[in-house]
Amino acid sequence: MSSSPPAPLPPHISFATASLGGIGGWCVVHPFNSIAVRSSLASTSGTPFNLSHVLKNEGVGTLYKGLGAGCYRQLVYAGARFGLYEDFRDRLHLIRGKTDFASRLLTGGAAGGCAAYLSCPMEVCVVRMSNDASLPEAERRNYKGVYDAFKRIISEEGVSTFWRGSTPFVQRAVMVGCFQVATYDELKNTYARMLGQVKNSLPNVFVSAMTSGLIYSAVTMPLEATKNRMAGQKAGPDGKLPYTSTMQTISKVTKTEGFMGLYKGYGAYYLRCGGHTVCMFVLVSLLREKYALMA
Repeated sequence: MSSSPPAPLPPHISFATASLGGIGGWCVVHPFNSIAVRSSLASTSGTPFNLSHVLKNEGVGTLYKGLGAGCYRQLVYAGARFGLYEDFRDRLHLIRGKTDFASRLLTGGAAGGCAAYLSCPMEVCVVRMSNDASLPEAERRNYKGVYDAFKRIISEEGVSTFWRGSTPFVQRAVMVGCFQVATYDELKNTYARMLGQVKNSLPNVFVSAMTSGLIYSAVTMPLEATKNRMAGQKAGPDGKLPYTSTMQTISKVTKTEGFMGLYKGYGAYYLRCGGHTVCMFVLVSLLREKYALMA
């Protein structure tokens, strides 16, 4: 299918609306992310994850730990992922004279990888702060907030720690760019044609976002689990890290826990992915409608 992209928004509006949409969506789904992270990492501490037990002993507030870091991450990650995608897509359209699904996949993957690498520091903070309460008391980092986590990671472990686990994060983000952003953009055209909807109407945006969220959560969960383990790990008594690369982590988890060990916490992860995709793109659509009326 080939179609022309809409008239480009000014870059600052494209990035700003994408960032605000990402932050708004993240505020809704952060508890699901905390559940997904803790469920995924529970096996590394030898304590099975039990949501009822967590809520009873730690309270609902524990699911919102790391929310600030998550919002800062979305400021960069969502803004760059969607903003760069639109910029790359429109530039490629000028070169090729058309925008098809292959173009969307290529530009979505490139934008996702760039956005992930830029937002790695906040991703490490999110993973650690979300999972800290599940660790034995002696092993907890007890970060006071985003700035404290950022400062302590630099002083205690070095700047390079922020990019520990960056490979699976970037790999996952490339796939998110393809299977969330590019697929969403393509599905809006497909559903509009099939269902007779206006492309950017809220019903069409909602259905397209739900479908792309389902697709990308299923595809990226193994890389999400890998990224969480590499970002949250600590060196053993011998000073060595248990996880050293994407394939080594996937192989180790598969061997010790089975392939489905990579899908622990998938239910919460889908609620996070699908929920965030819907909330983000609906909010982006509303913000851009408001901008169009004001322009």
